[in-house]
Amino acid sequence: MRTAISPLAMLQPRSLRDALRMLRDEGPLAPLAGCTDLYVGLNFGMLPGRRFLNIWRLDALRGIEASGDVLRIGALTTYSDIIRSADVRRRLPILAAAAREIGAVQIQNRGTIGGNIANGSPAGDTLPVLAVADALVELRSVEWTRKVPFRDFYTGYRASVRRSDELITAIEVPRLEGRQWFRKVGTRAAQSISKVVMAGVRAEHPRIALGSVAPTVVRARRTEDALASGGTLAGAQRILQTEISPIDDIRSTAAYRREVAARLLAQFWRDTQ
Repeated sequence: MRTAISPLAMLQPRSLRDALRMLRDEGPLAPLAGCTDLYVGLNFGMLPGRRFLNIWRLDALRGIEASGDVLRIGALTTYSDIIRSADVRRRLPILAAAAREIGAVQIQNRGTIGGNIANGSPAGDTLPVLAVADALVELRSVEWTRKVPFRDFYTGYRASVRRSDELITAIEVPRLEGRQWFRKVGTRAAQSISKVVMAGVRAEHPRIALGSVAPTVVRARRTEDALASGGTLAGAQRILQTEISPIDDIRSTAAYRREVAARLLAQFWRDTQ
């Protein structure tokens, strides 16, 4: 295990404007906050960068606000904040359910939703929720603010459209109609990385998204269309298995993940009748 940290540098911005200026003028810098994933990569020598920007103290990036039809969640909002939020439980209970499945309480107190998005792991538990919710990812730089549909955010495995001079500052979720559903399958009931994770919304046109079954989170559009058109569940299950591309790894096999994904689809459809 590589633990030497002497070659590393960390900048400490005093404000969001200061942080954005540092990203523009003193980069490349890797933003860090809760560090629940970053420290693991650091210990194993897996991080390409050696210079970091500590944004943990930027309270401007925290908080949850429900205004009209939009639920706005600051990027530094922790999983514990999400679990405790009455607005989240009322508007997006599947996000609270996902947050409860992430690690132990210590991880929930430090890990942030912005970090889960930025890390880009296909096993990120909040990502299928944001995919079915048609969330927007707010990105800010010194010069501009832009909002990217979550479906367009990732360009590949742990790769996204975020520029090196931008920070994820918030996530916006429009009002979501229909019955919400979330399930994570892992080695243990808690504190384990997902083998398959799925979020769904049962509405006139269903929404389905899965994690740990492809290089990025998958929105199963053709499966949704099959269910919306009145097709059989068995037919939708066959379609779903063509929309995912799982792999064999240390946690599971591709065949297992395909079977579990099909069974989760059936469970979602039964539970939300």
